[in-house]
Amino acid sequence: MRGEEKPQVCVIGLGYIGLPTAAIIARANCPVTGIDVSDHVVETINRGEIHIEEVDLDGLVQGVVQRGMLKASTQIVPADIFVIAVPTPFEKDGHHTPDTTYVMSAATEVAGVLKKGDCIILESTSPVGTTEKMRDLISGLRPDLKLPGKTDETPDVAIAYCPERVLPGKILEELTHNDRSIGGITPRCARKALAFYKRFVRGTCVTTDARSAEMTKLVENAYRDVNIAFANELSMISDHMGLDVWEVIKLANRHPRVNILQPGPGVGGHCIAVDPYFIMHGAPDQSPLIRTGREVNDGKMHHVVEQASKLVEENPGVPVACLGLAFKANIDDFRESPARFVAAKIARQFGDRVKIVEPYAAELPREFDGTGAELVDIDFALENCGILIVLVDHDIFKVVPAEERQGALVYDTRGIWPDANAKLAKPGLRLAS
Repeated sequence: MRGEEKPQVCVIGLGYIGLPTAAIIARANCPVTGIDVSDHVVETINRGEIHIEEVDLDGLVQGVVQRGMLKASTQIVPADIFVIAVPTPFEKDGHHTPDTTYVMSAATEVAGVLKKGDCIILESTSPVGTTEKMRDLISGLRPDLKLPGKTDETPDVAIAYCPERVLPGKILEELTHNDRSIGGITPRCARKALAFYKRFVRGTCVTTDARSAEMTKLVENAYRDVNIAFANELSMISDHMGLDVWEVIKLANRHPRVNILQPGPGVGGHCIAVDPYFIMHGAPDQSPLIRTGREVNDGKMHHVVEQASKLVEENPGVPVACLGLAFKANIDDFRESPARFVAAKIARQFGDRVKIVEPYAAELPREFDGTGAELVDIDFALENCGILIVLVDHDIFKVVPAEERQGALVYDTRGIWPDANAKLAKPGLRLAS
C-alpha cells in the first residue's frame, strides 16, 4: 500500500465493538469484510441490517453495505489489515482466569491467509502479553514469514494492539473522536497501525509498545471500578446509618477536590466488571486494592437483593416491579448486568408477584423461566405495582412524575427520583411522596 491507496480490511468478530468498527472503517472508503462465526449475524449484516442496538448504527451499516464497502462472511479472506475484535471471557474454572481462546483462534485463521506487508491489529481486551503470544502463535504457523521481534531483519508483517474505549449508546461518536493508544510489537509496527487508524480516527493517536497499551486498557476500567466501589460502599454505609447517600455525595462533591461517583446496584458490562480480573490474574499479590474494589461491587448486588427482599417480605401480596435489566441506561446490553442479577433473584424468590420492566427487551432472559415473572411496560407497572425497585436509570423511568408514583414503596438504587428522598421508610427504602 502506498499513498492514498485504500487498504483491504478484514474485521474478525462482528459484535458490539467489531460491527461499529467495521462500519466506520467502511465509511472511510476502505473496503471491509467482516467475519463472524454466526450465520445469522452474517446474513443480517449482508441485508444491510444489524443484530445489536446502538445509536445510528443501523443507518450507517445500511449505507456502507449498499455502497458495497462492507460485506460479511463466515470465512476468513485475504486482506491488507486484519482487525481482531473477538470476545475474551473467563475460563470456566471459577477463578476469573482470562480465556484468550477466541483471540488465538482468530490469529490462527489470519495466519492461513497472511502475506508479506500485512498488518494485524488486536483490539480485544486482553491480559498483558497477549499480543506477543499471538505473534508467537503466528510465527509457528508461518515459518516462511519474518515476524516482528523474532528477527533482527526487517519483518514481513506488522502486529499491534489498539484497544477501544467507548461508551455504549455513543460508540460511533467515540470510535471516531476518542484518543487511541496504539501499541506495536516494535515501533515500526506501531507506526504502520497508526497510519491505518488516522484514516478514520479524529482523536489523538498515541504510539507505545504493545504491553503498555494492553495494560492501559485494563487500568482505565480498573480505575473506574475502584472509584465506583467507593460510592457503592458509601451507599451501604448510608443504608446502615439511615442516611440518604445521594444527599451525602452531593454535599461532599461541593469540595473542590472531591468527585465521588454515583452508586448503583453493582457494576456490569463486559469491561469494568471484567478487566480488573485481568490485572489481578497477572499480578495477584500486588493488586489488593483492585481486588477489594471488585469484591465491594459484587457484594453490592447481594446487598440490594437483601434490601429488596426485606421490603417485599414486609408487604405480603403487594405486586413488585423491577425496573431495568440492562447494565447501564438506554441500551440493550445485559452482559454482566447487576440489575439482571438482582431482578432474577427477586423473581426466583417471589414468583408471579414480580413484574419486570425493560424497554430494551422483547422477552425475559432464560434465568426468569419458570419464575412466573412477567415482562410489562412502565405504565402497567405504575398502575398495578405497589413496590417499585429501580435498578437501571433508563430515561423512560426518570421522567415518571411523582404523582404517578403516589403511595408506592420505592427502593431506588440509582437515585433517579430525588423527590422520594423526603420520606425515608427505613434505611435505603423510600416511600414515594
